[in-house]
Amino acid sequence: MSDASRRANDSFAWDVWVNFKRWTLKAVRNPFVLVVSLAQPIIFLVLFTQVFGGVATGAINRGGGAAISYETYLVPAIAIQVSLAAAVTSGIGLVEDIEEGSFEKILVSPMHRSGVFLGKSTAELLRIAAQIAIILGLGTLLGAEISGGVAGGLAIVGIGVLFSLWFMGLSNIIAVTTRDQESTIIASNVLQFPLLFLSTGFLPLEALPDWVQAVATVNPVTYGIDAARAVMLGRDTMTVIEVTQFTGIWNTLVPALVVLAVLDLVLGGIAVYLIGRASSSDVA
Repeated sequence: MSDASRRANDSFAWDVWVNFKRWTLKAVRNPFVLVVSLAQPIIFLVLFTQVFGGVATGAINRGGGAAISYETYLVPAIAIQVSLAAAVTSGIGLVEDIEEGSFEKILVSPMHRSGVFLGKSTAELLRIAAQIAIILGLGTLLGAEISGGVAGGLAIVGIGVLFSLWFMGLSNIIAVTTRDQESTIIASNVLQFPLLFLSTGFLPLEALPDWVQAVATVNPVTYGIDAARAVMLGRDTMTVIEVTQFTGIWNTLVPALVVLAVLDLVLGGIAVYLIGRASSSDVA
């Protein structure tokens, strides 16, 4: 490797680190956003298990087999809810930078743009992973059981991080399109709850009304929850599509992770394109 190439690589790594550190410190210094994105899922977890646990347990165990507690059933859904809520802050952070003028200053700096975005995304994904871990810890305190123990918990964190990428992309698309913090918050939050409740998050597919079942089948949240729940229970949980080519848990994980990966690539690619186009017009 030539000296020039080595310097370029070192510079790129430094740009990633600087932006990772910047966004991490920004999150730490503004704990309100972190608390809000975590408080709502915690409230849902506690209230749903305590208020609806008895009724819901009957619904999820209607098919017989080994009994599943509602705490165990619900925790994967709340982990995905955390991913949704935390991913929203990605677009909010971007639009804050746009409104404050920091976005344009970074773009005209000698930093690698890909390093800027990679550092920002890495900081956000680390925060999301930590928040999911908190939910899993709280869930176990409430009586939830994770199949595979710590390894299973880490797998759920990984699924939550993969799931969050597509909504982060969507949040940034909204941010760069509206360039308004209030509009970004409203649009992202309006999407969150229909996506969450029109899925298999709180009840099995067969217990839902027919029209909700139809929506749940094409809802990305269903695939994230089913993947996390398959790891949580240690068995195949996919109900929206029938896959039998693999073994056990993989009949859920393979199709679910493929769907999420495609969404990540499509929406992430659109977000990067729109940000790049916006930056070109701004700099010009």
